Amino acid sequence: MSLNTQTDDVENVGEASDSDSERSPLLISPISGFANRGNSYLNQKLKRFQRSLSISSIRREDGRPIFESSGASQRVLGTFAGVFCPIALSMFSTLLFLRGGFVVGQAGLLETYSQLILAYFILIMTVLSICAISTNGAMEGGGAYYMISRALGPEFGGSIGFLFYVAQVLSCALYVVGFVEGVLENFGVGGSFTGNDHGLPNDTDWWKYLYSTVSLFICLIICLIGGAMFARTSAAILLIVVVCTLSVMISIFAKNYRLQIDIPFNNQYIYPNQSNLNQNNTITGNYTGLSATTFRENLFNNYTVDYSTDRQMNYATVFAILFSSVTGILNGANMSGELRDPSKAIPRGTLSAVCFTFCTYFILTTLIAGSCSRFLLINDYVFLQQVNLWKPFVVIGIFASTLSASLGNLIGGSRILQALGNDQLFWSLLKPATITTKSGNPLISVFITWFLSQIVLLVGKLNAIAPIVSVFFLLSYASVNLACLALELASAPNFRPTFNYFSWHTCTLGIIGCMIMCFMISPIYTSISLVLMLILAIILHFRTLPTTWASISQALIFHQVRKYLLILDPRKSHIKFWRPQLLLMVSNPRQSCELMDFCNDIKKSGLYVIGHVKVGKLDDYPTDPVMEETPKWLQLINHMKIKAFVELTLSSSVSEGFQQLVRLSGLGGMKVNTVCFGFYDDTMPTDSLLKTKIRKRKLFGSIDSSQQDFESYFKLPRSNGERHLTVNEYIGLIQDAFKLQKSVFLCRNFQLLNKENILKSNEKLFIDVWPVNFFRPDTASYFDNSCLFMLQLACILTMQSGWKKHTQLRVFLCVNSLSENTGIKEKKLSTFLRQLRIQAKIVIVSFEHLLSHLTADGDHYSAAAAPQSEGELDDVKMHEFAQVPQAYLEGVNSLLQANLNQSAVTFMYLPRPPSSGQNTYTAYLEQLSAISSWSHPTVFVHGLHPVTSTAL
Repeated sequence: MSLNTQTDDVENVGEASDSDSERSPLLISPISGFANRGNSYLNQKLKRFQRSLSISSIRREDGRPIFESSGASQRVLGTFAGVFCPIALSMFSTLLFLRGGFVVGQAGLLETYSQLILAYFILIMTVLSICAISTNGAMEGGGAYYMISRALGPEFGGSIGFLFYVAQVLSCALYVVGFVEGVLENFGVGGSFTGNDHGLPNDTDWWKYLYSTVSLFICLIICLIGGAMFARTSAAILLIVVVCTLSVMISIFAKNYRLQIDIPFNNQYIYPNQSNLNQNNTITGNYTGLSATTFRENLFNNYTVDYSTDRQMNYATVFAILFSSVTGILNGANMSGELRDPSKAIPRGTLSAVCFTFCTYFILTTLIAGSCSRFLLINDYVFLQQVNLWKPFVVIGIFASTLSASLGNLIGGSRILQALGNDQLFWSLLKPATITTKSGNPLISVFITWFLSQIVLLVGKLNAIAPIVSVFFLLSYASVNLACLALELASAPNFRPTFNYFSWHTCTLGIIGCMIMCFMISPIYTSISLVLMLILAIILHFRTLPTTWASISQALIFHQVRKYLLILDPRKSHIKFWRPQLLLMVSNPRQSCELMDFCNDIKKSGLYVIGHVKVGKLDDYPTDPVMEETPKWLQLINHMKIKAFVELTLSSSVSEGFQQLVRLSGLGGMKVNTVCFGFYDDTMPTDSLLKTKIRKRKLFGSIDSSQQDFESYFKLPRSNGERHLTVNEYIGLIQDAFKLQKSVFLCRNFQLLNKENILKSNEKLFIDVWPVNFFRPDTASYFDNSCLFMLQLACILTMQSGWKKHTQLRVFLCVNSLSENTGIKEKKLSTFLRQLRIQAKIVIVSFEHLLSHLTADGDHYSAAAAPQSEGELDDVKMHEFAQVPQAYLEGVNSLLQANLNQSAVTFMYLPRPPSSGQNTYTAYLEQLSAISSWSHPTVFVHGLHPVTSTAL
């Protein structure tokens, strides 16, 4: 929040409208009260300051003012018209007049109560989650999809939003089929208002499809008019439905006598011979009026075959029919883009509608169970109109409730599709769905939803569509509860909804209830829906999403990582579970891409940090330059598809900055234990960033369009002899790493590493390991921590994907064939490698011809490097460096090059730099360069700590 308190700026702020003043949470009473006192000039200044706060200063994440009024003209609906009416009408739909008696007849009153309680328990738990999410910020169009996507992130939000849209389409078709069923039951051939010889033809399913098409087209016309027209229509229709419902209840009390009600002729189980139907062989069911006997008979279940679908009913199928009729609790949220104040309207309207419909169903089912025989309830869907004092009341109620519910789902579904298109989650496939009229009505979305609903109408049977509708809605409700649960568990400070009547318990109960009933209703539909949702989530994950939403996964990951980092105790670390925790020091990433990728392969799921030191002082900059550079480095990491953290620091020297990075990189038990440097030589670096192939993701990948940005940000590799470090400073960094108790490896010639050729090779290449300090050749028979560290790193490399298939570990055993038993040494090494579970090819190399150079007289002779007797070996520190003659170095180099055939990478022993003074650093580096003077990737390794274990 930017608060501009300068006098000149405050003077320029325009007058705030009354609506802005009322909605601004910053116009608090202490300021207003103080403004009304005493000094008029001060009062004017305070009022202008208040206006600046309420209008210009508070902005959204995308930079738009929170209280901008550009879309205010489209937000015209209040709580009653925008939320209560659509929800109540959708929850009445087919159950109120068409399937209420059927449910009681099949399940009995007691199980009907249990189904109502279970259904409304799930609904109420979901409503609590809806209220919590909707009151945690400003809601826009898209309703439930908007809530879920902004809470769970684009991957799950997009997939769940798509499923919820499908549920809206199916539900729209369901209610249209219910409407047509009511029409044909009354005005079809053999209907209540027609005789057996005349009426609307309904002898084939295509007639029903035609009527459904016409009905759906009427809904389309109403939806094209817009949300305000729909709201006005729904309010009037709800009044009609309430009047018709009251007429039913009054009629049951008024007609307290027995009636014989004709069973419809379209019931083929009662009238199996449809060709010889007439009024003389009509079968009737009993309406007894309110009777204790009838009430007792209808208490328990009696599941039979449904005459419209020929399916045997049970608890789950009847519950699916009931639940599919009360799935409208999100219809109010779907209108969020047209509500004046969604954060208030959605909780109030939704809770009121749920309580109202539950009370209505509870009373109506009780009256039906106490007045109608089970035979009548099971075999006549529209018996209520025969009971009513005036038959057309029930007919009007059926038409009004089903048609309005269909309207609600059609317009709600179109809003969800529009929101999906606006978010661009599915590429440009849904771009046409974003086209709207001047008033904001999503014209193309309405047509698409209408067309898909038209296809679903081919199913034709209400009871056949109901199970899949229930499954999709239950999954949608489970997703809403999951979104709220995730927000609650993430403990994010910004999740503080004004609606407080929820907890993680209610969210969990809602999820459990939804999932249990999903699998009870239809395991097949549920499994297919979950698989479809997972596939969509994977597709959205593997593409570059054009969104900047906050993802709940990041908040949950942060919460869990923090918790487990506290549990991860470095004092309990064990050698058996050691893994490399790398810090790679990079001066210019444009010349280090191959090395960065190599370290990514060798980290073995360990910590991998790319470090960079920017030399300078913070006093020389207006802001921290590290904060400005870090996003570019992260962009590079994403481009290279490596799993690494980036740590940059600003320091007066590279040495000081390096010490900061080593000490501070990582957190808790995840701290750096190994440092990697590039090699210091005279080789001119190349621009490896341009050579690096853009590695697309295999599934739905895309090239990062901003590649040129970070390419231009990083400087080109040096083209002259200028260096950022001297030899002494470079060796000093290595010494500092050892002082900080970190293992070190130096990588040379990695600009020549062509990983793509290695992974495409038809024959196996070798990862070579030379576990001998050539500067102390008399220690060739001994293994220290550096030798084991070399073997461990090389073994890790051969275990990585790609490398494992195309490379093999090769260990060279250097022996003096004149004085040593080659067979025994090879057997000992083979046994040792087997104990370490390292599979490697052992190659015996005789190097006695090189030892003669160590005893020759010359300027570069060092007595410390000469062979020593067996008794003196205990005094030799085999990890130290000893200067050797040039002829010896040339001989070792020739020996190494002679064994480079089919080698991909070579690991060699790195002795510790001399500690006698900085004047010997140059000789140390020169001899390392001489021993590895070839065009081949080489890794010099020095380990300080044990990294392998032979124990079980």
